Amino acid sequence: MSSPFAPRQLLLALDHSISFAREDFLSGPSNVAALSLVERWPDWPDRIVALIGPEGSGKSHLAAIWAEATGARILSAKLLSTTSVPGALATGALIIEDLEAGDLDEQALFHLINLAREERTYLILTSRSAVASFPIRIRDLASRLRAVPTVAVAPPDDTLLRSLLVKLAADRQLSFDESLVNYLVNRIERSFSAAHATVQTLDHEAMRQHRPVTRALAAEVLRSMST
Repeated sequence: MSSPFAPRQLLLALDHSISFAREDFLSGPSNVAALSLVERWPDWPDRIVALIGPEGSGKSHLAAIWAEATGARILSAKLLSTTSVPGALATGALIIEDLEAGDLDEQALFHLINLAREERTYLILTSRSAVASFPIRIRDLASRLRAVPTVAVAPPDDTLLRSLLVKLAADRQLSFDESLVNYLVNRIERSFSAAHATVQTLDHEAMRQHRPVTRALAAEVLRSMST
């Protein structure tokens, strides 16, 4: 039996505006510690800190807030190399985004942490998993990562999940009424990634089927996503 969501026409992947301004950050119990860390800079437990959280949890938003306040550069971990290290610290503050154990230039990160210590610069490492648990071959790097203070972003509570759904919808120029938001909160996984995936799918299906986003459409989408 074919899925009702099988593509019948090619949809354009339209960009939607996402604001990383401080006033657009949604705070709640799950991320208050991470937000507090960013906002109380430079009153940090260490000049190098790690910000850990699942995909879509707001790490990039927090990094952007800190970068705005400090003039920090933002560098993808995939672009980190030994040749890029000296210039990366030029502003005295740096964010390495999406650091993952399986795709890591250990020598470059080791050099970066040592140079940051020497030059007394500030550094944020963002990752989906605890950097202290990375299977590192360079022993001195493993020791340094274990010593980095870590702040984690936890899964959202119901209040934050409601606010997140409304914001994600607004980013796509959609309007979710209270009834629809409550319907979704009671049925989707309590995670940032589930909220993002649900709103994205609702948006795509509303465009494809030329329908408004209603509870009826949401019910169809959720059934399709669960199969």
